[in-house]
Amino acid sequence: MRFVRNVFRRKLRAFLTIFGITIGVLSLVVMGAMTEKLTLLVNGGVRYYGDKVTVTSGSTLLGLATNPLSSNRISDLERVPGVARASASLGMLLDKQIPTVSFGNIPTINASDGRDRGYETFIVKMAQGRELRPGEDGKVTVGSDIVNKLSATVGGTVKIRDKKFEVVGIAEKTLTAPDQAVVMSMRDAQDLYADTLPAAIRQSIDPHKLATSIVVYVKPGKNPDVIARLINHEIPDLKASGPTDFITQIVASLSTLNAIIIGIAMISLMVGGLSVINTMTMAVSERTREIGIRKAIGASNGAIMRQFIAEAAIIGLTGGLTGLVLGWMFTSVVNAAMEVSGAPLFLVTARLAVGSVLFATVLGVLSGLYPAWHAANMNPVEALRHE
Repeated sequence: MRFVRNVFRRKLRAFLTIFGITIGVLSLVVMGAMTEKLTLLVNGGVRYYGDKVTVTSGSTLLGLATNPLSSNRISDLERVPGVARASASLGMLLDKQIPTVSFGNIPTINASDGRDRGYETFIVKMAQGRELRPGEDGKVTVGSDIVNKLSATVGGTVKIRDKKFEVVGIAEKTLTAPDQAVVMSMRDAQDLYADTLPAAIRQSIDPHKLATSIVVYVKPGKNPDVIARLINHEIPDLKASGPTDFITQIVASLSTLNAIIIGIAMISLMVGGLSVINTMTMAVSERTREIGIRKAIGASNGAIMRQFIAEAAIIGLTGGLTGLVLGWMFTSVVNAAMEVSGAPLFLVTARLAVGSVLFATVLGVLSGLYPAWHAANMNPVEALRHE
C-alpha cells in the first residue's frame, strides 16, 4: 500500500502517466486482436492445405477460381502417380457483389461432389442439427459467423442468391474460413454458379459438370508438393498448388502485415514508457530529502532501488490492466456491430491479454531503472541538504 500511496502523491501526474501506458496497451490489444484473428484464419488454411493438392484453372480472385473447370478432369488427375483420390469442389461468393474492403475471409458458398469422404481430414462438426448428406438438394448448413447475417435456424429457410434453402445444420465455430461458409449440394451450387456465367457460355456447357477446383488427395507417404509439381508437368493446362505454395503466398504476407501492425502498437507503448521515465525522475527529485533520511538510518541501495522500481511497476501494471479492459470493450463492441454482416474482425486471446499486461508491467520496470539507480546512488549528506 505504501508504494501505491507514493505513486499517487501527485494524482494528476500519476493519472496522465498511467493514461499514456493505457493508450499504448489499448493500441496493442486492438492491433494484436486483429493479428490474432488473421493468424487463426491462416493457421486454419495451413491445416486444410497441409495434406492435399488444390487444382484450379490458374486464375483466382479473393482466393476463388474465376474460370471454371470440368469435373471430367478428375479422371486425368487420378491417373497421375501418387494420387489416391480427386474430388471436385465449387466455391463462390455468397453475395453477388465483390466486397470493396475485407479483413480476413469473406462469406462464401461451398460444395463438394462427395468423393472426398474418407480422405478429407479437415472435418467441420455441427453445433446444431446435422451434416448435409450427399446429393441432398435444396438444403444447406450454415457457418457460425453468418448465422445472424442470414437469420438462419435449423429447420428454417434462408435465401441464397434469391433462392430458398432449408437449413439442416449450423456448424461449430472453428475460427477459420468454414465459419463464413454456406455448404450446399454440388448440384445446387452448380446451378447458382451457372447463373453467373454469360448466356452464350451457359448454353454451351453442361452446368452439372462445373467445378471451380479439384482437390487431390495423395497416397500415404507421398509429398503433396512433389505431386503438385508432377501434375503441373503432366497436365500443363491446369494449375496445381501444394501446401508450400499456400505458405509462401499467404503466411509470408501475413507475417509482414503482423509486423507492421504490432510495430505501430509498440511505438505507442514506447511513448508511454518515456512518460514513466519522466514521472519517476521527477518523483526522485521531489523526494531527495526523504531518500537521504532513509539512507542515513540504514536503508541499503538495493532497498531504495526496489522501492522506486516497484512504484514504476505499479504504474505499468495499472496502465496495462486499464488498457486491456478498454481494448477488450472496444473489440467486443466492434465485433458485435460487425456480427450482423458475418465478419468479426478481432479476437482477444488469453496470450494477448496476459502478454499485453505483462509487457506494460515490464516496460514500467525498465522505465524506472534509471531513476531508481539515480536515487540509490545519492550521497545521503548531499540529499539531506537538498531544499
